[in-house]
Amino acid sequence: MHVTMIGTGYVGLVSGACFADFGHDVICIDKDASKIERLKSGGIPIYEPGLDLLVAQNVKAGRLSFDTEAAAAVKKADAVFIAVGTPSRRGDGHADLSYVYAAAEEIAGLLDGFTVIVTKSTVPVGTGDEIERIIKAKRPDAQFAVVSNPEFLREGAAIEDFKRPDRVVVGLEDERARPVMTELYRPLYLNETPIVFTSRRTSELIKYAANAFLALKITYINEIADLCEALGADVQQVAKGIGLDKRIGGKFLNAGPGYGGSCFPKDTLALVRTATDAGSPVRLIETTVEINDARKKAMSAKVAKALDGDLAGKTVGVLGLTFKPNTDDMRDAPALDIIPALQKLGAKVQAYDPEGEEAKHMLTDVDFKADAYEAATGADVLVIITEWDQFRALDLDRVKSLMISPTLVDLRNIYKPEDLRSRGFKYASIGRA
Repeated sequence: MHVTMIGTGYVGLVSGACFADFGHDVICIDKDASKIERLKSGGIPIYEPGLDLLVAQNVKAGRLSFDTEAAAAVKKADAVFIAVGTPSRRGDGHADLSYVYAAAEEIAGLLDGFTVIVTKSTVPVGTGDEIERIIKAKRPDAQFAVVSNPEFLREGAAIEDFKRPDRVVVGLEDERARPVMTELYRPLYLNETPIVFTSRRTSELIKYAANAFLALKITYINEIADLCEALGADVQQVAKGIGLDKRIGGKFLNAGPGYGGSCFPKDTLALVRTATDAGSPVRLIETTVEINDARKKAMSAKVAKALDGDLAGKTVGVLGLTFKPNTDDMRDAPALDIIPALQKLGAKVQAYDPEGEEAKHMLTDVDFKADAYEAATGADVLVIITEWDQFRALDLDRVKSLMISPTLVDLRNIYKPEDLRSRGFKYASIGRA
Protein backbone atom coordinates (compact mmCIF):
# COMPACT_ATOMS: atom_id res chain seq x y z
CA MET A 1 0.00 0.00 0.00
CA HIS A 2 1.01 3.63 -0.48
CA VAL A 3 1.44 5.48 2.82
CA THR A 4 2.18 9.16 3.35
CA MET A 5 3.38 10.25 6.79
CA ILE A 6 2.99 13.95 7.57
CA GLY A 7 5.65 14.74 10.16
CA THR A 8 9.07 13.17 10.77
CA GLY A 9 9.22 13.59 14.52
CA TYR A 10 9.47 10.67 16.89
CA VAL A 11 6.10 9.09 16.03
CA GLY A 12 6.16 9.86 12.32
CA LEU A 13 9.68 8.62 11.66
CA VAL A 14 9.35 5.43 13.69
CA SER A 15 5.91 4.63 12.26
CA GLY A 16 7.00 5.40 8.71
CA ALA A 17 10.11 3.23 8.95
CA CYS A 18 8.16 0.34 10.48
CA PHE A 19 5.37 0.49 7.88
CA ALA A 20 8.06 0.43 5.19
CA ASP A 21 9.61 -2.60 6.87
CA PHE A 22 6.19 -4.26 6.68
CA GLY A 23 6.50 -3.90 2.90
CA HIS A 24 4.46 -0.75 2.28
CA ASP A 25 5.64 2.16 0.11
CA VAL A 26 6.13 5.07 2.53
CA ILE A 27 6.92 8.74 1.95
CA CYS A 28 7.62 10.88 5.03
CA ILE A 29 6.88 14.59 4.63
CA ASP A 30 8.22 17.46 6.72
CA LYS A 31 8.34 21.24 6.22
CA ASP A 32 11.79 21.38 7.80
CA ALA A 33 14.07 21.23 4.76
CA SER A 34 17.22 20.72 6.85
CA LYS A 35 15.68 17.71 8.59
CA ILE A 36 14.66 16.17 5.26
CA GLU A 37 18.13 16.72 3.81
CA ARG A 38 19.64 15.08 6.88
CA LEU A 39 17.34 12.08 6.51
CA LYS A 40 18.11 11.78 2.82
CA SER A 41 21.82 11.74 3.59
CA GLY A 42 21.40 8.97 6.16
CA GLY A 43 21.25 11.05 9.32
CA ILE A 44 18.67 10.45 12.07
CA PRO A 45 17.39 13.54 13.95
CA ILE A 46 16.43 11.60 17.09
CA TYR A 47 18.09 8.89 19.15
CA GLU A 48 16.16 5.61 19.14
CA PRO A 49 18.00 2.27 19.29
CA GLY A 50 17.92 0.47 15.92
CA LEU A 51 16.14 3.25 14.04
CA ASP A 52 19.16 4.28 11.98
CA LEU A 53 19.59 0.74 10.64
CA LEU A 54 15.85 0.30 9.98
CA VAL A 55 15.67 3.56 8.03
CA ALA A 56 18.82 2.76 6.03
CA GLN A 57 17.59 -0.71 5.08
CA ASN A 58 14.22 0.51 3.84
CA VAL A 59 15.63 3.50 1.98
CA LYS A 60 18.02 1.12 0.22
CA ALA A 61 15.11 -1.21 -0.61
CA GLY A 62 13.21 1.72 -2.16
CA ARG A 63 10.27 1.47 0.25
CA LEU A 64 11.03 4.60 2.31
CA SER A 65 11.71 8.12 1.09
CA PHE A 66 11.58 11.70 2.36
CA ASP A 67 10.35 14.97 0.91
CA THR A 68 9.28 18.50 1.82
CA GLU A 69 6.46 18.57 -0.74
CA ALA A 70 3.27 16.65 0.02
CA ALA A 71 1.36 17.03 -3.26
CA ALA A 72 2.49 13.94 -5.17
CA ALA A 73 2.69 11.79 -2.04
CA VAL A 74 -0.87 12.58 -0.93
CA LYS A 75 -2.37 12.11 -4.39
CA LYS A 76 -1.17 8.52 -4.69
CA ALA A 77 -1.64 7.55 -1.04
CA ASP A 78 -4.07 4.93 0.18
CA ALA A 79 -3.59 6.32 3.69
CA VAL A 80 -2.24 9.67 4.88
CA PHE A 81 -1.07 9.75 8.50
CA ILE A 82 -0.99 12.97 10.49
CA ALA A 83 1.92 12.61 12.93
CA VAL A 84 2.73 16.17 13.91
CA GLY A 85 3.35 17.60 17.37
CA THR A 86 0.55 18.39 19.83
CA PRO A 87 2.39 20.15 22.68
CA SER A 88 0.61 21.60 25.68
CA ARG A 89 -0.75 25.03 24.85
CA ARG A 90 0.73 27.82 26.90
CA GLY A 91 -1.59 29.22 29.50
CA ASP A 92 -4.35 26.61 29.71
CA GLY A 93 -2.74 23.18 29.29
CA HIS A 94 -4.94 22.15 26.35
CA ALA A 95 -3.24 20.30 23.50
CA ASP A 96 -2.09 22.69 20.77
CA LEU A 97 -3.78 21.36 17.64
CA SER A 98 -2.63 24.07 15.25
CA TYR A 99 -0.19 21.71 13.46
CA VAL A 100 -2.84 18.99 13.15
CA TYR A 101 -5.39 21.35 11.65
CA ALA A 102 -2.81 22.91 9.31
CA ALA A 103 -1.95 19.42 8.06
CA ALA A 104 -5.66 18.65 7.51
CA GLU A 105 -6.06 21.89 5.55
CA GLU A 106 -3.12 21.04 3.31
CA ILE A 107 -4.19 17.43 2.79
CA ALA A 108 -7.70 18.53 1.78
CA GLY A 109 -6.40 20.43 -1.22
CA LEU A 110 -4.36 17.47 -2.47
CA LEU A 111 -6.79 14.53 -2.24
CA ASP A 112 -7.34 12.51 -5.40
CA GLY A 113 -9.69 9.53 -5.07
CA PHE A 114 -10.75 7.79 -1.86
CA THR A 115 -8.14 8.26 0.86
CA VAL A 116 -8.05 7.35 4.53
CA ILE A 117 -6.81 10.21 6.72
CA VAL A 118 -5.31 8.73 9.89
CA THR A 119 -4.61 10.71 13.04
CA LYS A 120 -1.49 9.25 14.65
CA SER A 121 -0.78 12.31 16.78
CA THR A 122 -2.16 12.25 20.32
CA VAL A 123 -5.26 14.44 20.16
CA PRO A 124 -8.24 15.24 22.42
CA VAL A 125 -11.62 13.65 21.91
CA GLY A 126 -13.44 15.25 19.00
CA THR A 127 -10.35 16.19 16.99
CA GLY A 128 -11.25 13.69 14.26
CA ASP A 129 -14.63 15.38 13.91
CA GLU A 130 -12.93 18.73 13.39
CA ILE A 131 -10.46 17.29 10.85
CA GLU A 132 -13.41 15.89 8.92
CA ARG A 133 -15.18 19.26 9.03
CA ILE A 134 -12.04 21.09 7.80
CA ILE A 135 -11.61 18.77 4.83
CA LYS A 136 -15.29 18.81 3.89
CA ALA A 137 -15.36 22.60 4.06
CA LYS A 138 -12.41 22.93 1.70
CA ARG A 139 -13.22 19.96 -0.55
CA PRO A 140 -16.93 19.07 -0.54
CA ASP A 141 -16.25 16.71 -3.44
CA ALA A 142 -13.45 14.76 -1.73
CA GLN A 143 -13.81 11.05 -1.07
CA PHE A 144 -12.16 10.31 2.29
CA ALA A 145 -12.56 8.84 5.75
CA VAL A 146 -10.97 10.15 8.96
CA VAL A 147 -9.62 7.50 11.32
CA SER A 148 -8.06 7.62 14.80
CA ASN A 149 -5.08 5.28 15.23
CA PRO A 150 -3.22 6.30 18.41
CA GLU A 151 0.38 5.28 19.00
CA PHE A 152 1.56 3.39 22.07
CA LEU A 153 5.32 3.64 21.59
CA ARG A 154 7.78 3.66 24.47
CA GLU A 155 10.84 5.75 23.75
CA GLY A 156 13.84 3.43 23.74
CA ALA A 157 11.73 0.46 22.66
CA ALA A 158 9.62 2.02 19.91
CA ILE A 159 10.46 -0.36 17.07
CA GLU A 160 9.65 -3.41 19.18
CA ASP A 161 6.42 -1.75 20.34
CA PHE A 162 5.34 -1.00 16.77
CA LYS A 163 6.14 -4.46 15.42
CA ARG A 164 4.96 -6.47 18.43
CA PRO A 165 2.30 -4.31 20.07
CA ASP A 166 -0.07 -5.34 22.85
CA ARG A 167 -2.87 -4.10 20.62
CA VAL A 168 -3.69 -1.80 17.72
CA VAL A 169 -6.58 0.62 18.24
CA VAL A 170 -8.52 1.92 15.23
CA GLY A 171 -11.39 4.36 15.62
CA LEU A 172 -13.60 4.93 12.57
CA GLU A 173 -17.02 6.18 11.53
CA ASP A 174 -16.82 5.18 7.86
CA GLU A 175 -16.65 1.44 7.14
CA ARG A 176 -14.76 2.08 3.90
CA ALA A 177 -11.69 2.69 6.09
CA ARG A 178 -11.78 -0.73 7.75
CA PRO A 179 -10.24 -2.80 4.91
CA VAL A 180 -7.52 -0.17 4.39
CA MET A 181 -6.51 -0.21 8.05
CA THR A 182 -6.74 -4.00 8.16
CA GLU A 183 -4.38 -4.30 5.20
CA LEU A 184 -1.92 -1.81 6.68
CA TYR A 185 -1.57 -3.90 9.82
CA ARG A 186 -1.93 -7.31 8.15
CA PRO A 187 1.68 -8.33 8.97
CA LEU A 188 0.76 -8.24 12.67
CA TYR A 189 -1.81 -11.00 12.22
CA LEU A 190 1.07 -13.50 12.26
CA ASN A 191 1.63 -12.51 15.89
CA GLU A 192 -2.12 -12.62 16.58
CA THR A 193 -2.05 -8.98 17.64
CA PRO A 194 -5.51 -7.82 18.75
CA ILE A 195 -6.84 -5.06 16.50
CA VAL A 196 -9.53 -3.18 18.39
CA PHE A 197 -12.01 -1.36 16.15
CA THR A 198 -14.00 1.31 17.97
CA SER A 199 -15.76 4.57 17.32
CA ARG A 200 -13.42 7.46 16.56
CA ARG A 201 -14.08 9.34 19.81
CA THR A 202 -13.58 6.17 21.85
CA SER A 203 -10.22 5.60 20.18
CA GLU A 204 -9.11 9.14 20.95
CA LEU A 205 -10.03 8.69 24.61
CA ILE A 206 -8.30 5.29 24.87
CA LYS A 207 -4.92 6.94 24.27
CA TYR A 208 -5.38 9.54 27.01
CA ALA A 209 -6.95 7.06 29.41
CA ALA A 210 -4.04 4.62 28.97
CA ASN A 211 -1.32 7.20 29.55
CA ALA A 212 -3.15 8.74 32.50
CA PHE A 213 -3.52 5.33 34.14
CA LEU A 214 0.20 4.60 33.77
CA ALA A 215 1.06 8.03 35.16
CA LEU A 216 -1.28 7.32 38.06
CA LYS A 217 0.44 3.97 38.69
CA ILE A 218 3.88 5.62 38.79
CA THR A 219 2.65 8.32 41.14
CA TYR A 220 1.01 5.72 43.38
CA ILE A 221 4.22 3.75 43.90
CA ASN A 222 6.13 7.01 44.50
CA GLU A 223 3.69 7.87 47.29
CA ILE A 224 4.11 4.38 48.72
CA ALA A 225 7.90 4.88 48.52
CA ASP A 226 7.63 7.93 50.77
CA LEU A 227 5.54 5.90 53.20
CA CYS A 228 8.15 3.11 53.12
CA GLU A 229 10.86 5.57 54.13
CA ALA A 230 8.74 6.80 57.02
CA LEU A 231 7.92 3.28 58.24
CA GLY A 232 11.21 1.51 57.55
CA ALA A 233 9.87 -0.69 54.76
CA ASP A 234 11.32 -1.47 51.29
CA VAL A 235 9.35 -0.13 48.32
CA GLN A 236 10.98 -2.58 45.91
CA GLN A 237 9.70 -5.52 47.94
CA VAL A 238 6.29 -3.85 48.27
CA ALA A 239 6.18 -3.36 44.49
CA LYS A 240 7.12 -6.99 43.91
CA GLY A 241 4.55 -8.18 46.41
CA ILE A 242 1.68 -6.27 44.83
CA GLY A 243 2.92 -6.63 41.25
CA LEU A 244 2.68 -10.41 41.38
CA ASP A 245 -1.07 -9.93 41.71
CA LYS A 246 -2.21 -10.35 38.10
CA ARG A 247 -4.91 -7.74 38.64
CA ILE A 248 -2.17 -5.17 39.28
CA GLY A 249 0.91 -6.31 37.36
CA GLY A 250 4.51 -5.35 37.98
CA LYS A 251 5.09 -2.81 35.21
CA PHE A 252 5.32 0.91 36.05
CA LEU A 253 5.86 0.15 39.73
CA ASN A 254 9.45 1.43 39.88
CA ALA A 255 9.72 4.25 42.40
CA GLY A 256 11.71 7.27 41.29
CA PRO A 257 11.87 11.07 41.04
CA GLY A 258 8.62 11.41 39.05
CA TYR A 259 7.54 10.85 35.47
CA GLY A 260 8.52 13.04 32.53
CA GLY A 261 8.85 12.73 28.77
CA SER A 262 6.88 13.62 25.70
CA CYS A 263 3.61 11.89 26.66
CA PHE A 264 2.62 11.57 30.31
CA PRO A 265 2.96 15.24 31.39
CA LYS A 266 1.13 16.75 28.43
CA ASP A 267 -1.43 13.94 28.07
CA THR A 268 -2.47 13.97 31.73
CA LEU A 269 -2.81 17.74 31.59
CA ALA A 270 -4.80 17.60 28.35
CA LEU A 271 -7.14 14.96 29.81
CA VAL A 272 -7.72 17.12 32.89
CA ARG A 273 -8.62 20.11 30.71
CA THR A 274 -10.85 18.04 28.42
CA ALA A 275 -12.68 16.50 31.38
CA THR A 276 -13.15 19.89 33.05
CA ASP A 277 -14.58 21.38 29.86
CA ALA A 278 -16.94 18.40 29.57
CA GLY A 279 -18.18 18.96 33.12
CA SER A 280 -16.85 15.57 34.25
CA PRO A 281 -13.62 16.27 36.16
CA VAL A 282 -11.04 13.50 36.64
CA ARG A 283 -9.90 14.32 40.16
CA LEU A 284 -7.53 11.36 40.46
CA ILE A 285 -5.59 12.59 37.43
CA GLU A 286 -5.67 16.19 38.65
CA THR A 287 -4.05 15.02 41.88
CA THR A 288 -1.57 12.86 39.97
CA VAL A 289 -0.37 15.91 38.03
CA GLU A 290 0.01 17.98 41.20
CA ILE A 291 1.88 15.25 43.10
CA ASN A 292 4.26 14.56 40.23
CA ASP A 293 5.13 18.21 39.70
CA ALA A 294 5.84 18.65 43.41
CA ARG A 295 7.85 15.44 43.62
CA LYS A 296 10.38 16.41 40.96
CA LYS A 297 11.07 19.68 42.74
CA ALA A 298 11.34 17.94 46.14
CA MET A 299 14.19 15.65 45.06
CA SER A 300 16.71 18.41 45.74
CA ALA A 301 15.82 18.17 49.45
CA LYS A 302 16.75 14.48 49.43
CA VAL A 303 20.17 15.37 47.99
CA ALA A 304 20.65 18.13 50.56
CA LYS A 305 19.72 15.76 53.38
CA ALA A 306 22.51 13.41 52.31
CA LEU A 307 24.93 16.27 53.03
CA ASP A 308 23.34 17.15 56.36
CA GLY A 309 21.04 19.73 54.80
CA ASP A 310 23.72 22.06 53.42
CA LEU A 311 24.50 22.32 49.70
CA ALA A 312 26.00 25.82 49.75
CA GLY A 313 29.31 25.73 47.91
CA LYS A 314 29.12 21.97 47.43
CA THR A 315 29.69 20.18 44.11
CA VAL A 316 26.94 17.81 42.95
CA GLY A 317 27.77 15.27 40.26
CA VAL A 318 24.71 14.23 38.25
CA LEU A 319 24.42 11.04 36.21
CA GLY A 320 21.60 11.04 33.66
CA LEU A 321 19.64 13.98 32.30
CA THR A 322 17.18 12.58 29.75
CA PHE A 323 13.75 11.61 31.09
CA LYS A 324 14.54 7.90 30.65
CA PRO A 325 17.38 5.75 29.28
CA ASN A 326 17.82 4.96 25.56
CA THR A 327 16.45 8.28 24.39
CA ASP A 328 17.74 11.82 23.91
CA ASP A 329 14.36 13.30 24.88
CA MET A 330 14.55 16.05 27.52
CA ARG A 331 10.87 17.01 27.51
CA ASP A 332 9.69 17.40 31.12
CA ALA A 333 12.68 15.40 32.32
CA PRO A 334 12.99 15.36 36.15
CA ALA A 335 16.52 16.76 35.74
CA LEU A 336 15.03 20.03 34.48
CA ASP A 337 13.41 20.54 37.90
CA ILE A 338 16.03 18.90 40.09
CA ILE A 339 19.14 20.69 38.82
CA PRO A 340 17.81 24.27 39.09
CA ALA A 341 16.55 23.42 42.60
CA LEU A 342 20.03 22.18 43.56
CA GLN A 343 21.57 25.35 42.17
CA LYS A 344 19.09 27.46 44.12
CA LEU A 345 20.34 25.75 47.29
CA GLY A 346 23.86 26.91 46.43
CA ALA A 347 25.26 23.81 44.72
CA LYS A 348 27.60 23.71 41.77
CA VAL A 349 26.42 21.04 39.31
CA GLN A 350 28.50 18.92 36.95
CA ALA A 351 26.69 16.33 34.86
CA TYR A 352 26.96 13.56 32.29
CA ASP A 353 24.39 11.84 30.07
CA PRO A 354 25.22 9.52 27.15
CA GLU A 355 22.69 11.22 24.86
CA GLY A 356 21.95 14.46 26.68
CA GLU A 357 23.12 16.89 24.01
CA GLU A 358 19.79 18.72 24.11
CA ALA A 359 20.27 19.30 27.85
CA LYS A 360 23.09 21.71 27.07
CA HIS A 361 20.51 24.05 25.54
CA MET A 362 18.03 23.68 28.40
CA LEU A 363 20.18 23.88 31.54
CA THR A 364 22.34 26.83 32.54
CA ASP A 365 25.50 27.02 34.65
CA VAL A 366 26.06 23.27 34.44
CA ASP A 367 29.52 21.83 33.79
CA PHE A 368 28.88 19.02 31.29
CA LYS A 369 31.37 16.18 31.53
CA ALA A 370 32.57 13.53 29.06
CA ASP A 371 31.75 10.47 31.17
CA ALA A 372 30.43 9.29 34.53
CA TYR A 373 33.84 9.34 36.20
CA GLU A 374 34.47 12.96 35.22
CA ALA A 375 31.06 13.80 36.69
CA ALA A 376 32.13 12.14 39.96
CA THR A 377 35.54 13.86 40.11
CA GLY A 378 35.64 16.41 42.92
CA ALA A 379 31.99 15.89 43.82
CA ASP A 380 30.69 16.05 47.37
CA VAL A 381 27.71 13.94 46.33
CA LEU A 382 26.84 11.92 43.22
CA VAL A 383 23.19 11.75 42.13
CA ILE A 384 21.74 9.19 39.72
CA ILE A 385 18.70 10.68 37.98
CA THR A 386 18.41 8.49 34.86
CA GLU A 387 19.13 4.75 34.98
CA TRP A 388 21.27 4.29 31.86
CA ASP A 389 22.76 0.78 31.73
CA GLN A 390 26.32 2.10 31.90
CA PHE A 391 25.56 3.54 35.36
CA ARG A 392 24.55 0.12 36.71
CA ALA A 393 28.07 -1.29 36.78
CA LEU A 394 30.29 1.63 37.73
CA ASP A 395 33.71 0.92 39.21
CA LEU A 396 32.61 2.03 42.66
CA ASP A 397 36.11 1.98 44.15
CA ARG A 398 37.22 4.34 41.38
CA VAL A 399 34.17 6.55 41.92
CA LYS A 400 34.93 6.71 45.65
CA SER A 401 38.56 7.67 45.01
CA LEU A 402 37.49 10.53 42.73
CA MET A 403 34.95 12.12 45.08
CA ILE A 404 35.54 14.55 47.92
CA SER A 405 33.11 12.55 50.06
CA PRO A 406 31.72 9.15 49.02
CA THR A 407 28.02 10.03 49.07
CA LEU A 408 25.61 8.59 46.51
CA VAL A 409 21.95 9.53 46.11
CA ASP A 410 20.32 6.91 43.89
CA LEU A 411 16.97 8.21 42.65
CA ARG A 412 16.39 5.03 40.58
CA ASN A 413 17.33 2.33 43.14
CA ILE A 414 19.79 0.66 40.79
CA TYR A 415 22.20 -0.29 43.59
CA LYS A 416 21.77 -2.35 46.75
CA PRO A 417 22.16 -0.33 49.95
CA GLU A 418 24.29 -3.00 51.64
CA ASP A 419 26.72 -3.11 48.68
CA LEU A 420 27.31 0.64 48.74
CA ARG A 421 27.63 0.86 52.50
CA SER A 422 30.06 -2.04 52.61
CA ARG A 423 32.28 -0.04 50.25
CA GLY A 424 32.23 2.96 52.55
CA PHE A 425 29.59 5.03 50.79
CA LYS A 426 26.94 7.08 52.46
CA TYR A 427 23.96 5.96 50.42
CA ALA A 428 20.40 7.24 49.98
CA SER A 429 17.72 5.86 47.67
CA ILE A 430 13.95 5.97 47.08
CA GLY A 431 11.59 4.19 49.46
CA ARG A 432 14.22 2.14 51.26
CA ALA A 433 15.07 2.66 54.92
